[in-house]
Amino acid sequence: MPRARGTILDTMEQVAAAATIDAHGTVTAWSEGARTLTGYPAEEVVGRPAADLLAEEVESAALVARAGRVVLRHRDEGTVTVSVSACPLLGPDGSDAGHVITTERHREGPEATLGARAFEQASMSMSVFDTQQRYVRLNAAACRVMGVPEEALLGRPFLDTVEDAAHSHGFHGNLRQVAETGRPVHYESFTGAPALNREHAWSIEMWPVRDDDGAVDGVALAAFDSSDQYWSRRRLALLNEAAASIGTTLDVVRTAEELVDLMVPRYADFVSVDLLEWVLGADELPTVAAGDIVLRRVAHGSVHDGTPEAAVRLGANDVYPSFSPPARALHTGRAVLSQAGEPDFVRWVAERNARAPAGRPYRKGAHSMIAVPLRARGTTLGVVVGVRIAHPEEYSGDDIVLGEELASRSAVCIDNARRFARERSTALALQHSLLPRGLPGQVAVEVAHRYLPCGSPAGIGGDWFDVIPLSGSRVALVVGDVVGHGIPSSATMGRLCTAVRTLADVDLPPDELLTHLDDLVTHLASDGHDDEVAELGATCLYSVYDPVSRRLTMASAGHPPPAVLLPDGTASLVELSAGPPLGVGGLPFESVELHLPEGAVVALYTDGLIEERDRDLDHAGAELCRALATSAESLDTLCDTVLKAVMPEEPSDDVALLLARTRSLGADRVATWDVPPDPAAVGLARQSATEQLAAWGLEETAFVTELVVSELVTNAIRYGEPPIQLRLIRDRSLICEVSDGSSTSPHLRRAHAYDEGGRGLLLVAQLTQRWGSRQTGRGKSIWAEQALPPA
Repeated sequence: MPRARGTILDTMEQVAAAATIDAHGTVTAWSEGARTLTGYPAEEVVGRPAADLLAEEVESAALVARAGRVVLRHRDEGTVTVSVSACPLLGPDGSDAGHVITTERHREGPEATLGARAFEQASMSMSVFDTQQRYVRLNAAACRVMGVPEEALLGRPFLDTVEDAAHSHGFHGNLRQVAETGRPVHYESFTGAPALNREHAWSIEMWPVRDDDGAVDGVALAAFDSSDQYWSRRRLALLNEAAASIGTTLDVVRTAEELVDLMVPRYADFVSVDLLEWVLGADELPTVAAGDIVLRRVAHGSVHDGTPEAAVRLGANDVYPSFSPPARALHTGRAVLSQAGEPDFVRWVAERNARAPAGRPYRKGAHSMIAVPLRARGTTLGVVVGVRIAHPEEYSGDDIVLGEELASRSAVCIDNARRFARERSTALALQHSLLPRGLPGQVAVEVAHRYLPCGSPAGIGGDWFDVIPLSGSRVALVVGDVVGHGIPSSATMGRLCTAVRTLADVDLPPDELLTHLDDLVTHLASDGHDDEVAELGATCLYSVYDPVSRRLTMASAGHPPPAVLLPDGTASLVELSAGPPLGVGGLPFESVELHLPEGAVVALYTDGLIEERDRDLDHAGAELCRALATSAESLDTLCDTVLKAVMPEEPSDDVALLLARTRSLGADRVATWDVPPDPAAVGLARQSATEQLAAWGLEETAFVTELVVSELVTNAIRYGEPPIQLRLIRDRSLICEVSDGSSTSPHLRRAHAYDEGGRGLLLVAQLTQRWGSRQTGRGKSIWAEQALPPA
């Protein structure tokens, strides 16, 4: 006998098939299972005697009465051994109308039983479909996934047995593709199943099943539940994303918002981040008090617009009872899980609902929550709370591990942002304390200034400026920049600012002042300390304006040149030979002198105003001159105009801008006399000064002025050299200056009881506000200031 045909049925123990036979033994109906079993289509069998299908000589009546194993003919001349059973059919009148024959096929040999058991007991879901995507066979795992017994699915098209249309059409399309092309398909899917209460990930393998002729006779599949691997990959991907998306800025609140954006909706339906008060303040109190805890809400988010689950407003403080999961997480330093139905969970939600806004019950439908403390470097910063509402699964141990890892990474970023904010505020406070708050009263210039600290993660820079009143109604305009950022640069800026003020008090010319300042930095660098001297490489521009001569003298140590706006509206950069930065050495500092008309505007600035990556400095300088030439109501308005027009959109360095509009002291406020080197000229000088005070209406100051003029002129005649000159300046104070051709400076000393001299300068110092001397191009000048009477 020929060998039985090798088909899909060779791999299975049983396949249901059915046929109907009338009372005459003729086949009247033929199922698809019968076609699959024998290879005969219905059109070749219906109407033929049933006995023609038997390999044994059995009458039709005997076939109907027979139960047990029979041998059927196969269309390819093979045989098929099956077990049959018969069920009678009754006509309308109750007469015998035939029988329904159902079969169960058994394979011979122990290997058939072993193979069937292996298929049935496989841990993965396995199914077999015919070429029309109808179920032919399922194992026990597949039935558990579908939630129904095998009998309820056999012979039914796949699409009629599922409800998830989106997934089902993709699955059905792959089945059809394998049946049509004969090529296997492997793909991964994430979906639920009728009998599973959660979504699962599946790794699905589909392959064609062929007959002996190589034609596709059906499609078999095996689906492996890869949910554990899938969720592990998802958790790993979430952690990788957290490394890239959390902590992009050194801002505490923004870092908390990035954590919320990451966790919603993949980890929770609602997430809140609450921090301890000290984290957002200047004082550091890293302890967590026992009992109820006060936290400030800094960020929250939800899968619903408007975050209706939140009962605490952003920026508001809230008290968390000691029994609440957030408080417990802060006290224990570990994540706390709480599920619906637990007493503390129910108690806390009820208490929160009572305090939620009207019509917005707190966390309605919440069934699982997790509270994870934010801890970094051994310090507790706050707590992040995740709540699942629409998400069907409760939080588990894997979620605790993931939540603690996310919270740990976020806490480090929040602590970094806190430390940066603390250092930035400290550096800014230090810098503001060192910068001039209220500019001193003087008539030489009208000034306006702006200082804008950059938002760079590197911290506050060392830009600074100053306006220093000098003798003779002159004023020093200073601007500088220190290398580096943060508190060290602010401290360095303070030291340089103090050094410049000290040297300015000596009334040194700009080039000499920068030379002394450079020597100071060089000495600091050569002291042999291991620490780098922060002053090295700093830049400084020092200028002096004299309102009497209307001359501006300036020198630069590596600093950008100032710009000058003339009253006729023309603006240009000063051609200034900038020396090397402080401490570098190698070249001397050179002064430049300009004669400015009254009303000219001098703009001093730091490089943060014009320098930027890929920006042309010449073009930036031209923009500065154009901005200065813009019509403005005041210097303050002009400051804002310049910053808006010239400053980069995102400056990487601090910006300091100082604008000074020049004034002049005319002949009505300045009186000058040449004094011959004769002691008799002292009286004439005293008389001339008295007459000038009378002309100015300052008779009240005449007595002190006479004494000062007498002493200074006498000293110049006795100890100085010609030419000698007396000058009175009426400014905010009355200034008396006596200059001579000698470079020897006087010194204040205390005269002994029997000394004949040495008391003059002491008397001048006691009668005036302040006094001093300065070197000039032709000698020296001794000056004294005294207060004017109220107007």
